[in-house]
Amino acid sequence: MNSFGKIFTLTSFGESHGVAIGGVLDGCPAGVKIDIDLIQYDLDRRKPGQSHITTSRQESDHVEILSGIFEGYTTGSPIGFMVKNKDQHSADYSNIKDLYRPSHADFTYDQKYGFRDYRGGGRSSARETIARVIAGSIAKQLLALSGVKIQAFVSRVGEIELEKSYLELDLSNTENNLVRCPDAATAKRMIERIEEAGRNHDTVGGVITGVATGVPAGWGEPVFNKLHADLGFAMLGINAVKGFEYGSGFSGTKLTGSQHNDIFIPSDNGIRTLTNHSGGVQGGISNGEDIYWKVAFKPIATLLKDQNTVDIHGNEAVVNVKGRHDPCVLPRAIPIVEAMAALVLADHLLLSRVSKI
Repeated sequence: MNSFGKIFTLTSFGESHGVAIGGVLDGCPAGVKIDIDLIQYDLDRRKPGQSHITTSRQESDHVEILSGIFEGYTTGSPIGFMVKNKDQHSADYSNIKDLYRPSHADFTYDQKYGFRDYRGGGRSSARETIARVIAGSIAKQLLALSGVKIQAFVSRVGEIELEKSYLELDLSNTENNLVRCPDAATAKRMIERIEEAGRNHDTVGGVITGVATGVPAGWGEPVFNKLHADLGFAMLGINAVKGFEYGSGFSGTKLTGSQHNDIFIPSDNGIRTLTNHSGGVQGGISNGEDIYWKVAFKPIATLLKDQNTVDIHGNEAVVNVKGRHDPCVLPRAIPIVEAMAALVLADHLLLSRVSKI
């Protein structure tokens, strides 16, 4: 399953140490003005080597558009694109050819296919998300025509948590620090926590919060393609993600129904809700309020230290992974979270157009 979406559809291809990562985006309407610089901006936020708290792999991650965009506008035909891999150190993985790295996809790939590309994880590598970021950037530009904006930020690293709601923050400050947390004081502590993990040849996980504003009421389906369910499917398909919640999420279980219900009120902009515990979605369909969610990322499984494991024959072994790896994936995952949300919302934008006569 290398395709995502129903009308606005992405099919991705490529491996971490192959020639290129790329994709084909189908279903994008014709006549959408596309700014390639904005696509490259999102890729630059995802690329390795951008700071001392990310992997040192050096990739320009320059996008090449192959089809579907002419003189700056979409033509309605499939949009083909790719990013060539240039800084692969495949030899770094020769020592794990016959070993299973703990909590990686090595063992499960072998069980499913009977074969695996051990160089950086091959298809299971997070480098595949390049295709999602490119397609998601195009989706964001389509959504902007309807006034929809998507913003994600790091809200927790390990035990360091941003206690404020997104409504109390100036999200324009997200890009002002290495960890992409909009609160400077909390960001400083988060960076120190990531540095500590790196010094110990260890990794640390955390949480990314996402917010979509400007989504009108009426997007989503009432049964099998509920808007929040599609968002959850998208987020849980990102490498290293272990959990998803939207609206009040798990904390809402501590409230009573009378406390949790979002009361409808009249406003100058039509019907609104007094609170937004629903996270902008009711009955699987957007209600016009902000859609907000959280995504939990595990500590990256690749550790630059000895770990016990077994080889492909089941014999006990010790694995010590070489190469260049992130002590924390969160800063580089921000554009991925935004991209997957954009792909879902762009799909539901188009689906909403065919649900009414």
